[in-house]
Amino acid sequence: MIEREIDIAIIGGGPAGLSAAIAAKKSGIDNILLIERSESLGGILNQCIHEGFGIEIFKEALTGPEYMQRFIDKVEQLKIPCMLNSMVLDINKKKDIIVCSPEGLIKVNAKAIVLAMGCRERTRGNICIPGTRPSGVYTAGCAQNLINLKNYMVGKRVVILGSGDIGLIMARRLKLEGAEVLAVVEILPYSSGLPRNVVQCLEDYDIPLYLGHTVVNIRGRKRVEEVVIAKVDEKWRPIKGTEKRIECDTLLLSVGLIPENELSKMAGISLDSVTYGSRVNENLETNVKGIFACGNVLHVHDLVDYVTLEAELAGNSAADFVRGELRNESNIKVTAGNGVRYVLPHLISGKNDAKFSLRVMCPDRNRKIVVRDGKKILKKIPKMRVNPSEMIQFNIKKEYLEDVKELTIEIE
Repeated sequence: MIEREIDIAIIGGGPAGLSAAIAAKKSGIDNILLIERSESLGGILNQCIHEGFGIEIFKEALTGPEYMQRFIDKVEQLKIPCMLNSMVLDINKKKDIIVCSPEGLIKVNAKAIVLAMGCRERTRGNICIPGTRPSGVYTAGCAQNLINLKNYMVGKRVVILGSGDIGLIMARRLKLEGAEVLAVVEILPYSSGLPRNVVQCLEDYDIPLYLGHTVVNIRGRKRVEEVVIAKVDEKWRPIKGTEKRIECDTLLLSVGLIPENELSKMAGISLDSVTYGSRVNENLETNVKGIFACGNVLHVHDLVDYVTLEAELAGNSAADFVRGELRNESNIKVTAGNGVRYVLPHLISGKNDAKFSLRVMCPDRNRKIVVRDGKKILKKIPKMRVNPSEMIQFNIKKEYLEDVKELTIEIE
């Protein structure tokens, strides 16, 4: 087995991995290795040919490939080594990585690791839709890959379950390719995608959105022939007598994303029960010293710009760790309070300005984000609108965090 000594190993060559690698390199670390299982860099954005990327960072609307090419060009310019077609098989607390590559099995001994593996889609098996098992059932991302990269049309009469952003974007994409999108079905009483996507992808194309509904049956022999949808009650249980049959040949599933944390588990990293991502401190360091996490493997983002900014912090933190300059004094616990689904980071030191990311439980207007230490309110941040599909980020200066014992962040 080939062995290599590396200062920083980055697992994943998508938006997070590329940004972390660039940041680490600019921080003065030269011995970096980027490991990517696909044959090219860029990750999921290679198949996202719609516009809307880069507005926060570049102040212009780019397609996914255009956005990623800027970072790929930078990686090449900085001469950061990349291993493509290389699959990480194992990782441990000692930061040893076993990689299956075109060169054979390689053992990478790293001083620091940045986890940037992204996320995967929930499938039919994850949500247990009853019915037959015909062809014509795809995840939305799989359909996007087939249409945009392989020039394969997945169907002509389509129903989409779930109103996440990928599902909404694919509704528009299928419509533009000549398919009839019969319905987007969402179990929640509100869309789980960004409001702008609801308008631009559904309303602008007269595609019906059924809120408070779900698919209760799939019928068909060789190919999907119809799906049955029904209203659900407040506990998401189908209501008898509300069934509606829709004849179609294709069902797309846009029912959520799950961080790819199998490697994290191998390394003994603690995971959050809500995000399914790693528990991290303000430096994005996990409970395993020297292993950092960023991007969708940490928590699912709505904007790739936020992934990039988060990954830059991870790359800089990993560089500081390698140099022995990273302070690890994060002992102030941060918890999600009333109305907040989750908040990151999980731990802060109180000695630096802190940046938080959170998602709320349900949509609302004219609310306040309240940061408190016990009964003491440290800060209130007014919000005209809050929505579970939109990640909220805010900063708190270290002056507010003096003598804080535990932070709770909630919606008021």
